[in-house]
Amino acid sequence: MATTALITGGTSGIGRAVANKLAELGVHVVVAGRDVKRGEKTIAEIRRAGGQADFISSDLRDASSAREVARRAVDLGNGKIDILINNAGIYPFGLTHEASEDLFDKVYSLNVKVPYFLVAELAPLMAKRGKGAIVNLSTMVADYGASGMSLYGSSKAAINLLTKVWAAEYGSRGVRVNAVSPGPTRTEGTGSMGEGLERLAAEAPAGRPATADEIAEAIVFLATDRSSFVQGAKLAVDGGRTAI
Repeated sequence: MATTALITGGTSGIGRAVANKLAELGVHVVVAGRDVKRGEKTIAEIRRAGGQADFISSDLRDASSAREVARRAVDLGNGKIDILINNAGIYPFGLTHEASEDLFDKVYSLNVKVPYFLVAELAPLMAKRGKGAIVNLSTMVADYGASGMSLYGSSKAAINLLTKVWAAEYGSRGVRVNAVSPGPTRTEGTGSMGEGLERLAAEAPAGRPATADEIAEAIVFLATDRSSFVQGAKLAVDGGRTAI
């Protein structure tokens, strides 16, 4: 039976790059996203290349939608999900006093609540089978104070801690939980940043933004048996920014 992976936010950017790379390895990829057209295009391209893919349309925003996506993915995976990639997220920038309560709730709902309840639904099933891999997407700005990053950075700092907690809770039963912490990356979502992305990237030794494929390579490493002895780790893929 094929390995099955659920990738949230899998219809564009880093998530789509991960879906393509896993599909090339023979993994059945289930991509979840809001945009039906992008979803259908993503799975059509994977299928044309000989891969196996399905799409779940969902506006992930709370515990019930997360649990529903998990259950639908399990059905599509013939009763199991072997890999969970918690990639979906939003990253608004702005000073703390400028943020509304509504924005706060949206950020924490998608960036923290949704991964939390996807793991709550899927990790016990993985543990019951004795094997699974979960990769959470974090960010370099969860590791240092940066003006305008209060919501985004703090939500991903929560993910960093949850990665360790989930490794402690499920690791002894064969479920590896790790995180990837990207730096500035060129995607459809960051296109609106313009020169701001370049300025942020210039702070790192690499001196440039990453490509989605570069981040995806790290995610695939942690999602597969290539990293079989890695648990509870946070892999920085930020061009060296958090090393200086």
